[in-house]
Amino acid sequence: MAEVTTRQFVPASQASIQDTQLRQALQRAGSGFDGTRREAIAEVTPEVWEGWREQARRIKEHTIANLDYYLAMLERNVAAAGGQVHFAADARQANAIVSEIARARNVNVITKSKSMVSEELGLNHVLEAQGIEVFETDLGEYIIQLAQETPSHLVAPALHKTRGQVARLFADRLGVPYSDDIEEMARVARVALRQKFLDADMGISGANFLVAETGTLVIITNEGNGRLCTSAPRIHVGLAGMEKVIPSLPDLAVFLRLLPRSATGQRISSYVSMVTGPRRPDDEDGPEEFHLVIVDNGRSRLLRDPALRESLYCIRCGACLNVCPIYQRVGGHAYGWVYPGPIGSIVTPALVGVAQAKDLPNASTLCGACRDACPVQINIPRMLLHLRHNLAEGTDAYQRTASDTDALLARGFAAVMSRPPLLRLGRKVGRALLKPLANNGMLGRVRLPFLSRWTGARDLPVPPARTFREIWRDELSQGGN
Repeated sequence: MAEVTTRQFVPASQASIQDTQLRQALQRAGSGFDGTRREAIAEVTPEVWEGWREQARRIKEHTIANLDYYLAMLERNVAAAGGQVHFAADARQANAIVSEIARARNVNVITKSKSMVSEELGLNHVLEAQGIEVFETDLGEYIIQLAQETPSHLVAPALHKTRGQVARLFADRLGVPYSDDIEEMARVARVALRQKFLDADMGISGANFLVAETGTLVIITNEGNGRLCTSAPRIHVGLAGMEKVIPSLPDLAVFLRLLPRSATGQRISSYVSMVTGPRRPDDEDGPEEFHLVIVDNGRSRLLRDPALRESLYCIRCGACLNVCPIYQRVGGHAYGWVYPGPIGSIVTPALVGVAQAKDLPNASTLCGACRDACPVQINIPRMLLHLRHNLAEGTDAYQRTASDTDALLARGFAAVMSRPPLLRLGRKVGRALLKPLANNGMLGRVRLPFLSRWTGARDLPVPPARTFREIWRDELSQGGN
C-alpha cells in the first residue's frame, strides 16, 4: 500500500497554510473548477439537474445494496468477452496479481493511464522493484512521477505545481531547454511518452465505471492516453475498486451527464473509452489479453457500516474538494494519503485504519458545501459527524481514539453546560482569570493549557460581563415585543 502519513495531518496542514505559492494555486484551481461546474449546471434547468442527481443516487444505492449480485454478473460477462477477473482482498494481493501477470509474460515496459487505485496500492514501486519500467501517461500524473510526489487532487494530480515549476522539472529531468509555454511543455511530454506507448508490453488503466451487464470497463479522459494504454500494448490490466460497478449501459448514460460537469465543467469529456474484453479476430487493434483486478482493500468495512455505506457512491469527480474551505487552504498532500478532501476524510479511516487517520474527520467546518456540490447527493457532513462520535464515544475500541482524559473533560463540559448555576459560575471565574490577559476584550496567543491550541490560530473573546439572559431581563424585555 502507498505510504500513509495521515498521522501528520495537523503539522502538515500548518506547514501548508504558510506556503503562499500553494495557497495561490489552490485558490486559482478551486475557483476555476467550481466556476466551470456551476456554468455547466446552469445550462440545464434546476429540475433536470436535480433529477439526474436523484437518479444517479438511486442507481448507486441499489447497486451497492446488491453488490455481490452485480460483481458476479460483471465477472461472468467479462469472461464471456474473453477477459479474466481477479478479486483482491487487499493491496498486497492486488499487487501480487498484477506482478504475476507481468512476470509470467516477460513484461519489461508498462504504460499507465490515470488510476487512483494504483496510487492506493503503491503499485508502481512494486513493479519497479521487479525491474519493470513504469510510465505514467496522464500529463498530471507524469509530472508528479518525474517530481517523485503523490497526487494532490482527485482530478488534477499536479494542481499544486506552478507552470514555472513544471518547466524547471522538465528541463532538469528530461534535458530539454527551459520553457514555461504551456503548448511547448505539452509537446515535450508527448514526445517523451510517444515511444513508450509503442514499446509497452502492458497497459494499466483505472476505471471510472464497470458495466455489469456487458462486462465493460469505462474510462473518461481528456488526453487520449487512456486509449493508447488500453489498445496499443499486448496486455491490458484494469484496476478498480469494487464500488465502481453499475448495472447497465443506460445507467452509464446518467453518470456521463454528471461526472464531466461536476469534475471539469464539460458537457462531455474529450474521450469516453469503453473496453469489453481483449481484441477479437476481426479487430484492427487492441490487446491480446484483458485482465480486470477488482480491489476491496477496506471497502467491505464501509459496506458493512450502514452509516458510512453511502461513501461508496462516490464517483471521484473532486467537486467536494473544490468547494471545501479546509482543502482550499491546506491542499491534498496534508491529508497524507491518496484520497484528500471531504470524501477522503471518510474513506481514508476505513481503508488505512481509524487510529492512523483520526484527525481527518475533524478537518471540516461542517458547512455542507460538499453535500450541495456532490452529483450523487452524498451526505458527507452526516458521515463526518458519525466518525467524530465514534472517535470520541464509540464502543468499538478499534474506532475510539479519545483518551480517558478526553472523555473526562467532555463529561465535565457537558455537566457545566447542562446546569445553569455551574455555567454562571464558570463564566464569572473564566472572566476573572482571563480579563487581565486580554487586549480590548480579546486574547491573542497565550501559553496556557487548553487555551494555547485555540489561540495559536485565532483570538479568544473574554466572557462578557453580562449574559444574553441578563441583558434580555434588564433591557430588551421592557420593549413589550
